[in-house]
Amino acid sequence: MNDLALASPSPALWFKTLRRTGLREQCLKTFPLECVDLLKRSRVAFKAGRTLKESFRLAQLEALVRMLQDNESDFVDALARDLHKPRYETVLAELIFVKNEAFYAINNVKKWMQHQHVERNLTTSLDECVVVSEPLGVVFIRGAWCNPVQMCLVPLVGAIAAGNCAIISPSHITSHTAECLHRLFPFYLDNECFHVILGGTNELLEVMKLKFDHIFFTGNREEGTKVAQAAASSLTPVTLVLSGKNPCYVDQNCEVKTAAQRIAWARFHNAGQSMVAPDYILCHEDVKEHLVQALKGCLMHFYGPDPRESSSYGRMVNSEIFNRTRDLLCKSGKVSVGGQVNEAEMYIAPTVLTEVAENDPIMQQDVYGPVLPILSVNNIDEAISFINKQEKPLCVYAYSNNKKVISKLMAETSSGSFCSNDSVLQSLMVALPFGGVGASGTGSYHGRHSFDTFSHKKSCLLRSTRFECITRLRYPPYEDRNLSLVTLASTLSQKSQGWCQIL
Repeated sequence: MNDLALASPSPALWFKTLRRTGLREQCLKTFPLECVDLLKRSRVAFKAGRTLKESFRLAQLEALVRMLQDNESDFVDALARDLHKPRYETVLAELIFVKNEAFYAINNVKKWMQHQHVERNLTTSLDECVVVSEPLGVVFIRGAWCNPVQMCLVPLVGAIAAGNCAIISPSHITSHTAECLHRLFPFYLDNECFHVILGGTNELLEVMKLKFDHIFFTGNREEGTKVAQAAASSLTPVTLVLSGKNPCYVDQNCEVKTAAQRIAWARFHNAGQSMVAPDYILCHEDVKEHLVQALKGCLMHFYGPDPRESSSYGRMVNSEIFNRTRDLLCKSGKVSVGGQVNEAEMYIAPTVLTEVAENDPIMQQDVYGPVLPILSVNNIDEAISFINKQEKPLCVYAYSNNKKVISKLMAETSSGSFCSNDSVLQSLMVALPFGGVGASGTGSYHGRHSFDTFSHKKSCLLRSTRFECITRLRYPPYEDRNLSLVTLASTLSQKSQGWCQIL
């Protein structure tokens, strides 16, 4: 049992105590010390080879699954308290998603750990050329608050499968979920290799200046920039999965009712607090009114005449996110659906905005709330031009029955991921890499891609000392005749990968 983990207070009590006693500055000095201790312990365990065996990795992955299965009700309760999240969403989008990642890794980790043989040329035809996946060491994983279980534990699956030790930092914003992870980890995962720490952004920026072997961060762009800067001081490599304004194009040739259902589910589940939901819609003026009415009908079906009374609809995570979302709603476009707010409950109704201008506040900032702006475009080319004027998003969505429209949008825009005629699902596929590009992040994860993110690909050439009569051609004194022979032996053909493929 990890005595330090058991002795630590809950996040909610921790921050409450800081506010009451004014000890925040003192805590800022002591908090990194806790992480230094955990980092040292993890480093010792890693150097001792504790994580290297396949059996250890499988045992830890299986323990992670048991933790989720044994404590499902605790996670459901924690997320209900943090986000008013329905049990259905917690089980489906948080717990099952993580378990699927873990099962996929359990079924494939033996294959992933095997050496990868690569092609040879004439010079190395009798040698062995392999790529060895070796663990990086001790990695740091910071999860986002919008999906606090999923965004901590899915990267952890990859870190475990790759043979690393890990320190996990759940977001302090979802304090009950963070406390749940902090409490349960010591009972299931190896106490020397895997740890959960609690702290806010400022404290963690200090921690990230420590020498980890990799930092995996999920969050907004502002914090991601600070993380990258902090990591740069120790030359620590980072994976950044950052938010962005995800466009959704709705073509004139599409099933509007179906599109509305899928867009409404993606935008308004978890009360719109999602990094991968459609952020705004681009559509032709002829489609807009039909789409607005279809969205209105979907919301009535999903949540009833008053979503505030629905057990399937969540709340804003805190007053800061509530106030920010409400201000964006009030200062942008025209409310066509929803718009009701209740500050006491941190409730914002599912809202559709029309008459939105490109320079409205809601189009200038990322939206973590249940607000969906709709903008008019005249055609697919105008939509593509609009998308390409913005920073590269995490996701691009397109709804159309015309395959040429889908292909054009996919080919002529750049984003972390792309999905046609649905939303969000591409981010849940275990076999597909997920991550950002440009301003929406760097690196990717899920399935084998998580294993690769937390591995170093070591190139290995295994030679013998035989055939020195051939090798000596590269030694001085240099002769043109020898150069011709060496060039012939070491150069690949343009038309093929070389004769060496048949060896």
